[in-house]
Amino acid sequence: MSTNNGRFQPKPEDKFSFGLWTLGNRGRDPFGDAVRPTLPPNDIVAILGEVGAWGVNLHDNDLVPIDASSAERDRIVREFKQACKDHGVVVPMATVSLFFHPVFRDGGFTANDPEVRAYALQKTMRAMDLGAELGAKIFVLWGGREGVETDACRRADEAVKRLRDAVNYLCEYNITCGYGYKFALEAKPNEPRADIYMPTTGHYLGFIPTLEHPEMVGVNPEVAHEQMAGLNFMHGVAQAWEAGKLFHIDLNDQMPGRYDQDLRFGSANPKAAFWLVKFLEDVGYDGPRHFDAHAYRTEDCCGVKDFASGCMRTYLILKEKAARWNGDREIRAILKEISQGNGTSALAKYSKKNAASLSAHSFDKEAILKKRLPYERLDQLTVDILLGVR
Repeated sequence: MSTNNGRFQPKPEDKFSFGLWTLGNRGRDPFGDAVRPTLPPNDIVAILGEVGAWGVNLHDNDLVPIDASSAERDRIVREFKQACKDHGVVVPMATVSLFFHPVFRDGGFTANDPEVRAYALQKTMRAMDLGAELGAKIFVLWGGREGVETDACRRADEAVKRLRDAVNYLCEYNITCGYGYKFALEAKPNEPRADIYMPTTGHYLGFIPTLEHPEMVGVNPEVAHEQMAGLNFMHGVAQAWEAGKLFHIDLNDQMPGRYDQDLRFGSANPKAAFWLVKFLEDVGYDGPRHFDAHAYRTEDCCGVKDFASGCMRTYLILKEKAARWNGDREIRAILKEISQGNGTSALAKYSKKNAASLSAHSFDKEAILKKRLPYERLDQLTVDILLGVR
């Protein structure tokens, strides 16, 4: 039974989306086979409509089998479009699987075999065709196999050059076809490869300016992919936002130091999830809020609905908590206190005159040290709000 009700009921303007692969996850892991039956794509769309989601995303082969005929492909797409229309669900994002089929065992865009690299481009172009037909305007690229177990196989700078060539090629295809895609590059430190070439959002933010069409390319940070390496996910998101490159975001949860867990959003680290939601809402992020997670292996199909509802409900709860935090009088007073100085213009915009003034200014370090920074109190007020006692 869905727990979404009242003020925590999702609405289309929340832009909550799920991938076909998320609700369709059957609970298989490296040590055990599937525990849930296959959910056909059209059935997943029906479930998403039932729980109040706005969008559904997909890899190419989540919907169309890799070796489907043209006629079979067209039939599948036609029926899927009708299912989306019937259940009021849109397709905001599409992506491509360059990791599942064994042909990509050495990578896709960075593979040593030029035939594999060419096939990866062809497969991606066809996935772009599919996404455009379904109305998607964001195309995510996750290089899950773009990495190594041993650096003996290729020089890492050669891999970066191959990746750049591939993204440049796809940008040109996007322009030629008039699809209007924004590409969102998704980082991950490891798994399935021992080391993936672009391990963090920051790596991609450094890579994007080297492209021929950097304005067309941004990032798709994922909670689990940064937190599995012990990083502060919100900080990476903030850097992407400040750079104007936060094109999409993947929400889930993850315990640091583990392999990719894809837990229900906010279920493992609610405080970190709170700061993330607060940041997204404070800055006015208006893109899709995509949940790239899956239900516990113990769940049946009803539990999958509970999982999906829970992701959205937690986001909306934390959104309400963020508004309460922003409006709290004591918190506002502390924020004002810690931001006040003694009125100097030391941080004025650079000019020769301002630099001379700053160079000549005498700072009273002892007086500065006497100023309180009550971060313990500020943090406890945050905890009080999260725990519902304030």
